[in-house]
Amino acid sequence: MRVRGLVQGVGFRPAVWRLARDCGVSGDVCNDSEGVLIHAWADATTLDDFVAGLRSGCPPLGRIDAIERYALHQIPPPYGGFRIVASEGGQAHTGVVPDAVTCRACIDETFDPSSRRYGYAFTNCTHCGPRLSIVQAIPYDRPNTTMAVFPLCAACRSEYDDPADRRFHAQPVACPACGPHLWLERADGALEQGDPLDATRCLIQRGEIVAIKGLGGFQLACAAADHAAVAKLRALKHRERKPFALLARDVAMIERYCVVSDADKVLLASAAGPIVIMPMIDRGASDPFPGVVPGIATLGFMLPSTPLHHLMMQPLDSPVVLTSGNLADEPQCIDNDETRTRLAGMADAFLMHDRDIARRVDDSVARVMGGVPRLLRRSRGYAPAPLRLPRDFSSAPAILAMGAQQKNTFCLLRDGEAVVSHHIGELENGETYRDYMASLARYQHLFEHDARFVAVDLHPEYLSRKLGIDIARQRHLPLAEIQHHHAHFAACLAENDIGLDTEVLGIVLDGLGMGLDNALWGGEFLLGGYVDFERLANFTPVALPGGAHAIHEPWRNTYAHLRASLGWRRFVKQYAKLELHRFLADRPLTVLDQMIDGGINSPAASSAGRLFDAVAAALGVCRERVQYEGQAAIELEALIDTRTLHDEDDALAYPFGIVETNGPSLIDPQPMWIALLDDLLRPTPVPVIAARFHKGLAIALVQMTSRLLASTKVNTVALSGGVMQNRVLFEQLTVRLAARGLNVLAHRQVPSNDGGIALGQAAITAARALASAYVEPRSTSCA
Repeated sequence: MRVRGLVQGVGFRPAVWRLARDCGVSGDVCNDSEGVLIHAWADATTLDDFVAGLRSGCPPLGRIDAIERYALHQIPPPYGGFRIVASEGGQAHTGVVPDAVTCRACIDETFDPSSRRYGYAFTNCTHCGPRLSIVQAIPYDRPNTTMAVFPLCAACRSEYDDPADRRFHAQPVACPACGPHLWLERADGALEQGDPLDATRCLIQRGEIVAIKGLGGFQLACAAADHAAVAKLRALKHRERKPFALLARDVAMIERYCVVSDADKVLLASAAGPIVIMPMIDRGASDPFPGVVPGIATLGFMLPSTPLHHLMMQPLDSPVVLTSGNLADEPQCIDNDETRTRLAGMADAFLMHDRDIARRVDDSVARVMGGVPRLLRRSRGYAPAPLRLPRDFSSAPAILAMGAQQKNTFCLLRDGEAVVSHHIGELENGETYRDYMASLARYQHLFEHDARFVAVDLHPEYLSRKLGIDIARQRHLPLAEIQHHHAHFAACLAENDIGLDTEVLGIVLDGLGMGLDNALWGGEFLLGGYVDFERLANFTPVALPGGAHAIHEPWRNTYAHLRASLGWRRFVKQYAKLELHRFLADRPLTVLDQMIDGGINSPAASSAGRLFDAVAAALGVCRERVQYEGQAAIELEALIDTRTLHDEDDALAYPFGIVETNGPSLIDPQPMWIALLDDLLRPTPVPVIAARFHKGLAIALVQMTSRLLASTKVNTVALSGGVMQNRVLFEQLTVRLAARGLNVLAHRQVPSNDGGIALGQAAITAARALASAYVEPRSTSCA
C-alpha cells in the first residue's frame, strides 16, 4: 500500500512498525520518492484493522492525504515479522518538515528528577523539536543538520537505533552528556555563574532585557507588567506602538487576562504553537500590561515552544514579553556573534547556546475568526509543510512564485503540492531582502525544485518582481505576471480545494495592489477562477494625496474622501463645528488640492484599506501618522461598541451607495460619510460610530454580492485580502453571506494578507500552463 502526505521525517515508519507488530502483520515499510511504501501480509480483517490504525495513529507531525491499496501477488518474506528497510528507488525525496513545539512526553522528562534529561533545555524526540531551523542540506539526516557537531553518546545512540523508541531516527536527539549547552553572558561579555535559567529569570524580574536564543532565532524578553522595561524595549527597537507578543507559562495564566475559547486552546497547544490573538478581559480602565498593546483590545499569547522556555517560565507567575531580536523590520538575529553586535545596547544579557540556527523562522500568528483558526502569519510550526492542491493540479509544471513586497513569502509548486516558505517580511529592508534571496536558494536546493515558470506581481517597484525577472532571464524561463488581487483570490480557491473549472465570486479587500489598467486597486469584486477573471465591481477610486505619504498619514485619506464625497465647501458649510474641521483646516489643504487637481503624486485608488484609514482619522484614531501597517484599522476595530454591533437595528448602520456605470459597478462611500458626520455633530459616541461603519460596510458588500450574482449560477464567494483580517468585518460579512444561502470560502492555512500572494501566483501560473500554452494575464470588465 502507498501512503501519501506528510509522512517522511515525522516518525511515520516506526509508527507503522509498531502498529504492524501489534496487529500481527508481516512485511516491511520504506520511504520512496512518492511517500511511504508498505508491503503487508495478513488476513483481510487484520489488514482492514491495520489500515484503520494507520489513519488513526498518524504521528503528531504527520498528515495522511491518501492510502492506496494494491493486491500483492508475492509470498511473504522469509524473515517473518515486520521490518523498516532502506529507501527504494535511490534517495527518497523527504523534503523538510516544520519545527514543532515540545511534546508532552519530552516536557515530562525535562521536569522528572529521575530522567537523565532532567532540566535539559534541548530535550526532543521524533514528535517535536527543531527541523527546518537546523537543516543545512538534504537528505534530512543528522550529518546535514547543525547537530552534526554533537556526536551521539551510547545512550542516545541506543534510542536513535531502536524502532520501538520514540527517538528512533530523531535527528536532533541529544542529552546533557552529548548535546548543546546553555550559558548566560552579560552585555560586556562576562559569563554569569550558576544556573543560566535562574539568572535569566532574576534579570527579567529586575526589569532588565534579555536576548534569548530560541528555536528559529533570538528573542528579546522582559517582564510584561514592568512598564519601564516595556517602554525601554520599545525605544530600543524603534517600535512605538506595534503590539508585543506575550509568553505565558500555561493556559491558566492566559485565562487571567484573556477570554480563551476552546478553539484558542487547541491552537495554543498544537504542535505549531503559534502566537494566538485573543480578546482581553474587560477590566475597565485597568491595564495589566501598560505599553504592551497600546490602543487595542486583544493580546497575543503563546505557550513555551522549547524546553528552554518551559524551564524559564515554570517558576514565574506573570507573563513575559517575547519579541523578535532585531530592530524594527530587520531580520531576526540567529548567529551568536551577530547577535552580540546587532543587539549591543538593546539587551542587558544574552542567554546563548551552541546549537547553531541554520534558518531563521519567526513565530507564526493565528486568530480564531468565525469559530475557525486562521493564520495571520505562517512561519514556525507550519512552514514549509506542503499544501495539497486540488487534484486538477497534479500534472502542473514546477512553478517558482516570488510573492509580494510586504509580508513576503515565496512558493514552490510541484507534483500537485505547494511549498509556501516561512515568513520573510518587508523586502524594502536591505537585510530582509538579502535573507529573501538566500532563502530562495536554500528552499530550491532542499526541495530539489527545478522551476519551469517564474511568477511575479505586476507592480514594477516590487523587489520580488525585479528578482523574479532576473531569475527568469538567467534561466531562460517564461515569466508569468500575475495581478495582485487575482493572486489573493486564487490563493483562497487553492487552499479550499476549488477545481480549475469552477467559477467563483471573489471579494478582495486590501490596501493597494497594481491593477491590470495600471491603476491602484484594493476593493475588488472578481468573478472567475484561476485562469481569468472579470472585474465586476470595486470601491469608488479616491485620490491618495502624496502617494506613499497617504499610506502613513491617515488624515490625508480623510481629506481626500471628504473632498470626493462632499467637496470641501459643503463640508465646511455643514460641519464647521466639528473638531475634525479645525484639525483639517490647519493642514496644507491648498497644496493637496493642487496635487489632486494636477494629478501630481496623487493616484486614485479603489482601496478598502485607505477607507478604513480615512474613517479612523475622522474619528481621531491614528490621525497624524501610523507606526505600523494596519494600525488605524486595528485601533478602530478595538473601539467598536459590541452592543451597537449586535443589538442595534441594521437600519442605523451607515449606508453605502451602489452605482452602476459603463464599467464595473461601484460601492460609493458618500452616504456613509454624511451619516457619520451627522453622528459626530449630535454627538454620538465614537464606539457607536465605529460599530455602525463596520456593520454598514458588511451590509453593502452583501448587497453588492447579491446584485452581481443575480444573473449568474454562481453561489460561492471567496474572501481574501488583508482587510479580511478585521474580525468584526469578516464575521459580519460571512454570517450575512451565509444567510443568503451562499457558500463562503475563506483562508485558514495561509494568510489572507500578502503572505498568501505567492500561493495564488503559483496556482494561477500552473492553471494557465495546464489550460494551454501560457497566456498573458487578462481581465475583462462588464460593459
